Order: sequence, then C-alpha cells, then structure tokens
Amino acid sequence: MLGSHFLYISMRAVDLIRKKRDSGEHTLEEIQFLISGYTKGDIPDYQMAAWLMAAWIRGLNRAELAALTEVMLYSGEVVSHADIPGKKVDKHSTGGVGDKTSLIVAPIVAAGGLTVPMISGRGLGHTGGTLDKLEAIPGFNTALSLGEFRRVLRECGMALIGQTAEIAPADKKIYALRDVTSTVENVGLICASIMSKKLAEGIDALVLDVKTGSGAFMPREEDAVHLAEVMVETAQRMGKKAVALITDMEQPLGRMAGHSHEVIESIDVLKGNGPSDLHELSLELSAWMFYLGERTASVDDGRALAEKMIATGQALEKFRQGIKLQGGDARVVDDTSLLPLARNRAEISSPKHGYIRDTDCLQFGIALAMLGGGREKKEDAIDHGVGLEFHKRIGDRVAAGEKLVTIHYNSQTKLAEATEMIASSFEIGETAPAPRPLIRRILGGS
Repeated sequence: MLGSHFLYISMRAVDLIRKKRDSGEHTLEEIQFLISGYTKGDIPDYQMAAWLMAAWIRGLNRAELAALTEVMLYSGEVVSHADIPGKKVDKHSTGGVGDKTSLIVAPIVAAGGLTVPMISGRGLGHTGGTLDKLEAIPGFNTALSLGEFRRVLRECGMALIGQTAEIAPADKKIYALRDVTSTVENVGLICASIMSKKLAEGIDALVLDVKTGSGAFMPREEDAVHLAEVMVETAQRMGKKAVALITDMEQPLGRMAGHSHEVIESIDVLKGNGPSDLHELSLELSAWMFYLGERTASVDDGRALAEKMIATGQALEKFRQGIKLQGGDARVVDDTSLLPLARNRAEISSPKHGYIRDTDCLQFGIALAMLGGGREKKEDAIDHGVGLEFHKRIGDRVAAGEKLVTIHYNSQTKLAEATEMIASSFEIGETAPAPRPLIRRILGGS
C-alpha cells in the first residue's frame, strides 16, 4: 500500500506525456492523476494540451478509454431523477454544419411523454454547439444550477443546459481546451467526453447521431462506425440502452447554418415546415428515443407519435414552455425578428451550368467561424447573427449566375476570404450524382 501510494504522489505530468507520446498504455491511476490534477488546476493548460495531442496521435485502447470515461464521469456528481416518473432519454450528435436537431427533438420527445435531460456543449472546431444556438434566444439561460435543472425537468419534461459545476467538471475544462488545440477528432477523446456527460445526466437510454462525410469530425464512414460502436458499447456496459445512427454530413443539414438562423429553421420544423432532410432526421431520432424509452412498442410507432406531436402543435408549445422556464424570450417562437440577425448580405452564384455533384462541407463551417460564428480561442465571443443560407443541395441542377449561398454577415474583416472559401467548396459537373441516403447505418438499439 505504501509503495503504491508513493508511486501515485510521485507521478509527474511530463512523464505521463512522454509515456503516451511513446505509445505507452496508461493505468487507471495515471489517468486519474492527469484528469484530477488538471481539473483542480495543478496541471497547467500547456501540459494537458501536450497530453491531448499525444493521445490524439497515439490513440487510447479500450481499457484506457474505459478508465478515462469513468474518471471524467465521477469527477463530479452523477444525477438521479428518481423523483421524476417515467423514463429519461437523451440524444447526442457528434456535430456537423447546420446540425440543429437537439432543438427539435427535445420538445417533440418531451411533448410525447418522456423526460429529456440534455446536457450539451458549445461549438467545437468548425461545428456549432447547441448551447451557443440556444443563447441566440434573448435571455435564454443554459447555465442552470443542478437544482434549477431538476425543477425545469419536472415542470416541462425537458431542459437543455451546459455542464454545471457539479456535472463532469473535468470534461467541461478539457472540452474547451480541445477546441483550440486541434485535438477534437479522436475516437477515445470524443467517446469519453460525450459519455461522461451523458451518463452523468441520469438517463435510461441514449440515441447517438454519429455524422460522417466532409463536414463531420469523422469524414470516413469506417471511423464513424468505429466511434459509434465504442459509444454504444460504453453505454451498454454502464447499463444503458443505446443506439447509434450513422448519418450523412457531406453537405449541411437543412438550409441554414449559424446560430440565430438555426433557431429559426428549428422553429419552422416544429411548425410542420422546414427542409425535408432536417424534418426526416428529427423524426427518426425522436422515434428511436420513444422506442428506447419504452414509450412506443416499435420505432415505426415512435415515428408516428413524433409526427403527431408536430401536427398537433404540442412540440412547438413544449419548446415555447422550455424557453420561458429557462429565462428566454418565448416570443421568438412567433416573431423570429427578435433574434439577433446580421445587417448585411452577400451572394455567391454558380459560375456555370450543371449539377451540384459534391461540397466540401468542412469549408462551410470554417468560413462561418471566420465570419464570427465560431471560436478560434476558447474565450472568443460568438456573433449569433451571422449565418449561411444554402439555396442548392447535392444533386440539384443549377444555371450559371444562379444563387448558391447567401452570406449573412456583420463585419467585412474576413468576408472576402470566407466568400472565396465557400465558392470553391462546390463541385459542379455535367451529370447528377447518385442519390445519397441521409441515414447510412444503424447500430445497436436492441
């Protein structure tokens, strides 16, 4: 006992950075030392950044991943919602350009009778974060205390917040650092980050939307499948039901990217309108949540229930109630001009006749961040009003001079660079490409 204690207290971050740099395998105690030391402030940003990069390059095996998830999960409180009847179910997306399904799915599923305790994150890399989108709504408070979180859940069946001081504090600190050190796209780090938050929520089941394609953190489908398998396995190992949908991110989801614009598009879908791909995916995710939450006997029944919640207006009213309970201006549901919107417009047109064969979706996300819709440093402020409006989808026919994208911007500082990046991200050819499924594969769910 004395020897192991001596080894623990004599650990140094620099030695563990070197160990992972040289492809060594960490013990549970070593990971505990790193994560707890960083969370408490004993290990500085620059050393954790070095370790994250080493872990990104060398990878984490299943034992290290299990240890990292466990340490991050128990770095704070694991919530219990035993006082709230019924099943608690959440949904998580690995992120992409224009991915705003959380704002749609949570009210649909809460309106349908399940409880949705959703702890979300901010933008990572080229993707927008659910918290940043919600904060485009004037007054919306994502920083609820654990007590307030429980109160809102009891009252309306859903709450969308960021990590509190009590929930997964290690992940909250590491998450911000990963965003600005280019250490986001790693299966082990992504899985530990997601699952430590989600398992701390007190849920019974989890639906995962794992993106693949040029705008995803996992562009190659085989990598997305690997991440999905690891996350489903981690959830099941912790006694939770889980399913993962592998979905397309070769182009933006929906027609809008940018925080206020995505809130507007989410409201459109909740009103029974909005783009077909966003509507379809939101229904499918909701259907799986209803099924895993034992609200319906099948996924098909779950889809029918989700459609009913939209058609009857119950999902829209649940969104309105949730906004109000979290301090937001619920009038935005009826008057989206109350959201912050950019002052200026710029158009990008097709240089020739043809079909949209492909897009570099990643570049759209980077361009939006350059315009103020993302962060380069973790302390950067977001401009909620900037956005990109996409007029054409992959497979659409276009004429020379026809609008491809409208840029909604406030500052001209990087407008020219962003415009060039967006314009060069379209591949236009003489023939239409083969249709691409929105949902490529489904893993788990039994």
